[in-house]
Amino acid sequence: MDVAALTAIDVHTHAETDGCGHFSLPEKLRAGADKYFGVDGGGPPTMDQLAAYYRERQMAAVVFTVDAEAALGHTRIANEAVVEGARRNADVLIPFASIDPAKGKAGVTEARRLIEELGVRGFKFHPSVQAFYPNDRSAYPLYEVLEEYGVPALFHSGQTGIGSGLSGGGGIRLKYSNPLHLDDVAVDFPDLTIVIAHPSFPWQDEALAVASHKPKVYIDLSGWSPKYFPPQLVRYANSLLKHKVLFGSDFPLISPDRWLADFEKLEIKDDVRPLILKDNAVSALGLTTSDVGGGTP
Repeated sequence: MDVAALTAIDVHTHAETDGCGHFSLPEKLRAGADKYFGVDGGGPPTMDQLAAYYRERQMAAVVFTVDAEAALGHTRIANEAVVEGARRNADVLIPFASIDPAKGKAGVTEARRLIEELGVRGFKFHPSVQAFYPNDRSAYPLYEVLEEYGVPALFHSGQTGIGSGLSGGGGIRLKYSNPLHLDDVAVDFPDLTIVIAHPSFPWQDEALAVASHKPKVYIDLSGWSPKYFPPQLVRYANSLLKHKVLFGSDFPLISPDRWLADFEKLEIKDDVRPLILKDNAVSALGLTTSDVGGGTP
């Protein structure tokens, strides 16, 4: 991966299928999310299709799935499948893993193996789907491994399209994804890079407070079109948090093309735009000017 040649780095994309007919979410939740985001129902892209999309745009992408086997009773997409897809497309894809915190010691062992043997570059958590508070001490042994190896943890925050409109929200509880819970994680793991994903509706101010106060906490802008960003998020992105805000789309739920078109119209300072689109991600992900995704670290 030639980082210097990239126009942007999207820090938030999903591997929704393993390419063999298995999907990351149960059918009811997947269909509900597609409806919420206005996805056309043509089916999610494979890893190779996702890579081709970003390659065509001279962009790179962080890609992950969500392991929520305990809460959903649905078999995850294997982290190994994500890594293998990234290795085939190492010029544009950066592999993150996902481990359900409910897996306890087995999850800790898996995290260490994924980093040491497969070169995973970070981990994705979705508290609402995985049904856990990020500051629950049962998850701390997992964070200890991430901090030890210097790989970031990316947490969903705020409302989610998963379960939206379904009876009882499909059983998904929003309370777990208040970003203020991440303040405890940032205190207890000061060397762990934390990315708060999404404009954190209805807790935007909480996210801004944590990111402003804790040096290693970033915010990604995925999941929303920029034209809907809260004004305080734009204000902080232009000032106090200009080095800590990251481009993310939530592809395939929101396309980078749509996101970037709306971002172009947003009142962001000219000197801040390249920071958000690429430079801040280089720092948060620990990349160099010439780096490779999907290999031994």
